[in-house]
Amino acid sequence: MARRPSTRRKPTVTNRTGKNGSTGELRIIGGDWRSRKLMFPDAGGVRPSPARTRETLFNWLNFQIAGSHCLDLFSGSGALGLEALSRGAAQATLVDHTPALAKALRDNLNLLRASNGEVICQDVETFLASSEGTSFDIVFMDPPFRQGWLERLIPLLDQQHWVKPGGWIYLEHESERSLPAVPAHWHLHRQKSAGQVSYCLFRVLEAQKQEAGE
Repeated sequence: MARRPSTRRKPTVTNRTGKNGSTGELRIIGGDWRSRKLMFPDAGGVRPSPARTRETLFNWLNFQIAGSHCLDLFSGSGALGLEALSRGAAQATLVDHTPALAKALRDNLNLLRASNGEVICQDVETFLASSEGTSFDIVFMDPPFRQGWLERLIPLLDQQHWVKPGGWIYLEHESERSLPAVPAHWHLHRQKSAGQVSYCLFRVLEAQKQEAGE
């Protein structure tokens, strides 16, 4: 599964060792681990969500993070999942298909002594197609751009009930495209664009309440 095209800029990555075998640096921006810097391999062009975008997102979720169970899809550097844990999430599952990134995520969780983080090295589409009976309070999904991931994965998120009623789904997509189609019971809560990136937060209502017009 390809990562983002090389034309995407990587605003929060510091290149440490050059183009070949380089590493990136991620800074946690809030919570218990505020200002902690973590290293991750520059594997496949991974791009953490910019610090300003993360700050906006977690302001939106200010009253929902504490005690929540989070799912971070296309986790990459772990920018969203680790930020959620730093700000009081009870548990976070981080999914990425790249072995080097999965190892770095586990290493960083160990470094932070975060026993409430789980890393799954698996293709995201395969993961979402499974029925494990697990639902989350918050799902973060920041997939590679221009590859049609949202169109394929949004139905799986809904059909497999990965988000609890009343839960939240955060999506990032390229700013030149329109907001992707979502199920009728997903209510758009916030939306913003910055440069090449658009991002939005949905609240998942109970389907029967949506149909009843509540």
